[in-house]
Parts: sequence; structure tokens; C-alpha cells
Amino acid sequence: MQQTLNRYRMKYLALLPLLILIPLSFSACISQMKNTIRAGKQQVIPAPAPAADRQKPAGSPATKGSNQSVSATCPPEPTLKLTITDAVLLGLGNNEEFKVERLNPPITQTAEREERAKFDNVVNAKSTLSRNRSDRQTVTRHFDAAATISRFFPIGATMDVEGGSEWNKDMPSSNDPESDWRSYINLRVTQPLLQGGGTQVNLATLRQARLDTLMSRFELQGKAESLTADIETTYWDYFLGLGQVDIYTQSLGLARRLVRETQERIRIGDKAQTEIYFAQAEAASRQQNLIDAKSFLEETRLRLLRLVNPPSRDLWNRQLDLRTLPMVFDAHLDKLGVHIQQATMLRPDLNQARLAYQRGDLEIIKTRNGLLPKLGVFLTLGRAGYSKHFAGSLHDITAGEGGLDFLAGGEFEFPPSNQAAKAKYDRSALRQSQQKQALDNLSQLVQKEILSAYVEIRRAREQITASEATVKYQQEKRDAELERYRLGRGSMFRISQAERDFVLSRISYVQSRIDYLKGLTLFYFAEGTLLARRGIGLPAGHP
Repeated sequence: MQQTLNRYRMKYLALLPLLILIPLSFSACISQMKNTIRAGKQQVIPAPAPAADRQKPAGSPATKGSNQSVSATCPPEPTLKLTITDAVLLGLGNNEEFKVERLNPPITQTAEREERAKFDNVVNAKSTLSRNRSDRQTVTRHFDAAATISRFFPIGATMDVEGGSEWNKDMPSSNDPESDWRSYINLRVTQPLLQGGGTQVNLATLRQARLDTLMSRFELQGKAESLTADIETTYWDYFLGLGQVDIYTQSLGLARRLVRETQERIRIGDKAQTEIYFAQAEAASRQQNLIDAKSFLEETRLRLLRLVNPPSRDLWNRQLDLRTLPMVFDAHLDKLGVHIQQATMLRPDLNQARLAYQRGDLEIIKTRNGLLPKLGVFLTLGRAGYSKHFAGSLHDITAGEGGLDFLAGGEFEFPPSNQAAKAKYDRSALRQSQQKQALDNLSQLVQKEILSAYVEIRRAREQITASEATVKYQQEKRDAELERYRLGRGSMFRISQAERDFVLSRISYVQSRIDYLKGLTLFYFAEGTLLARRGIGLPAGHP
């Protein structure tokens, strides 16, 4: 009996772990089901693919971009087809940074309007009504109203025309019951003779504001030319990236074929095992170059999209199809002296510097005015009318009785040392001298930029011819090494060297063509005629 009980006890003890694991497993299944249901309610957005995997050559259909949540709900946008003119016009209209710059001239012009407002008429009117009890029997009531029209003239004169009426009533007694109303009209003129006199000093600030407005327009013109140059150079860089991707793709294909061919030759005993290492190393190197070329192409695409900023719901995934091909043509340039002369007249930064120099001249006029003493004259003419009624006071003014009131005089003020005014004048004179030297320095830099851009154009044009011949001979050398290798007399190392030289010569040829086109853009930019040559109006107008 005891043995039977022990046997059943051992069976139950063996089943005890199962009884514990079954609830735990059931709880885990329930938790997994809850997580599955919760995950199904959420929208899963996959991680963005690498830029190199997204990139396709121009003209290929758009691929899935980094923001797949957009493509999941909306169809992909069509490939953006751009000529170089379209790219420039889109950039000047939509570039976010240039939009900010376009607001500067209107903002600066508000200062011009503010300075012009100093010569506008100013109307001032006031009126008061009072009652005052001075003692038990006297209560004074008073009313007055007056209006003044003032104006400041460019010659420095100030003219005020003032008219008004007042009414006084004392109760119960009045000193003059027949003259409760008094009306008057006055003309006051003040004219400075030395400091503050004349149109030069009084219009100097307004003229400076006008120059500031024109300077802001030339600055905007410089920004527009810089943006145009960036768009065009980036446009050609995109073609450079396409050429590099194409060249490295072809080279990688050849390297992989050579790896397979070398493996087959090693298998049949025609080549040593060491030959495969050169072939594999060359294929790996070409793979690295292709990755870098795709990355450069993608970065250039993003930079061009940023500059052009076309209307798009998914800007950064927009693919490009550039329609203006990098055709090389011989630009018929004039003599360098003609281009330097045009740059001297048309460069916006030079025109801006000239306007700054003119502004400095006006500042000297203003500070020189502070060296003069204050000497001014003033004259006030007026008439007054008195009556029991308001209408009677006005009639009394026009009746001519009582004569004409006048007040005339002058004032003089001058500090003996006047050190503050002298310091301001000396500072403006030194700054003007500094501005003149800066203008001369800028003119010299412009000449140097023209010459450097011209040298770059000549270099790139000559490199096109030289690199074209280099490509031809490097290809022949590469083909000869391939033939030697297939005949069993060459080595994979020599093929790798020849292929590398051939690829570099092709890259150099493409680079020289792009450099020539970019050099023309930068030459016209240095000359200050880039916008005009593209048929775009100048924001600042004529120089």
C-alpha cells in the first residue's frame, strides 16, 4: 500500500512542471496576440533607402524615395524635365533664399519715404473748455480752439500758419462785456542762415535714403547673378555625375567579366592563382568608385532641387531629366580690354561701391554743416479781432482796424570748441578716403577675376582637345593589354593599370567639357553680364 502511494506521488510530482508551464504559455500567447493587434492598428513607415540605391540615370522613372508614406497614398510625381533656361527662371522665382533677398529693396525704400515725409504738411488742432471759481462772486468760464498748419522746406525754413478763437466770461461781473470773443490768425516764418540752411544739407539725408534704395537693388542684382551662376554650374555638375556613373558602371562590368574569365583560366590551368587577386582588387576598386559617383550624383540632384525649388509635394524625391545637353561650342569673346570695361560699368558690386562713395560725400556735407554756428531769423505777422460774438470777432479781423501785429528777431549760438562736430566731420572724411581706396581695390579685383576666368576658359578648351586624344590612345592601350592577356602573354596587373588609366582619361574628358561650360558661366558672372546674356532684366536698371 505504501509503495502504491509512493508511486502515485512520484507521478504527480512529474506532472507538476507541466501544470506550471501550461498557464505561462497560455499567458504568453495572449500577450503576443495583443501585440499583433496593436501593431496592426499602427502605420509602419519603413526606413529610407540609401541615396545610392535610389538614384537612377536621368530620364528613368521615379523610384521609391525616403518618404514612402507619401508614395503609399499619392502616385509618384513625374520626372522634372528642365532646360537650363527653365532651371534659371524657376530658381529666380522659387528659390527660398532669393525670396528673402527680394524683400530688401522694398524694405529699404520705406526709409526714403520716411525722409520725404519730413517735408509734408503737419496739421495740429486743439480745443479746451474750463470753468473756474476764484472767489464767492467770480466764476470764470473759458473756451479756446486753435489749428496750426506747419511745413518744413528744403531750404531749411519753417512756416506755421495758426488760427484760433477764445471766449472768456466772468460772472457776475466782467471787465469788458463787449469783448468776450477773441479771434486771431498768425503767420510765423523761421529761416536758419548758417547751420541748417540750404538745400544741400536738408536734402542730404533724403538723397542718402535714395542711394540706399538703389544700393539694395544692385545688391539684389548681385544675388540674382550669383544664384544664376550656381544654378548653371550645378546643372552642368549633374551631367558630370551622370558621366561618371556611366563610365564607372562600364568599367565595373568589364572588371567583373575579367574576374569570371580569370577564374575560368585558373580552373583550366592557363593562369596562376595569384592572377585572381588583381582582378578582384580591380573590381572592388571600381565598385568603390561607382558608389562615390552615385553619391556625388545624388548630392548634386539635391543641390539643384534646392536651388530651383520647383513646386512639388515631395521635393527631395523628384527625379530630374535635363534637356540642355553639354554641347561644347567656341565662344566668340571680345578683347579682354572690352570685357574689363564692361565689368567696370556693369558689375553690381562696383556700382554698389560707387553709390556708397556718393553716400559718403553726402555724409561729409552733413557733418560739415555741424561746424557752422547757428544763426537764424524769424518773423511773425498776425491780426486779432474782438467782439461780443464769434462772428463779430472774425469781422473785426477783416475790417483792418487796429493794425498788423508783428514780431521779428534773430538768434545766434556757437560753442567755442565745437569738438563733437569736428570729430564727426573728421570721421566722415576719413571714412570717405577709406571708401575711395576700397573702390580702387575692388576695381582691381574685378580685373583680376576677368583675367582668371579667361585663363580658365582657355585651359578648359585646350584640355578638351588634349583629353580627347588621350582617351583614344588609352583605349588602344587597354585593348592591346586585353588582347595580350587573352593570348596568354599579358598579366592582370597590366590590364588593371591600363583600365585605370583609360577610366581616368574618360573622366578627364568629361570634366574638361563641363569645366569649359562652367568657365563661360563664371566668366560672364565676373563680367557682370550673366543676367543680360540670359535675357533677364536687371533689378537695378541701368548702371
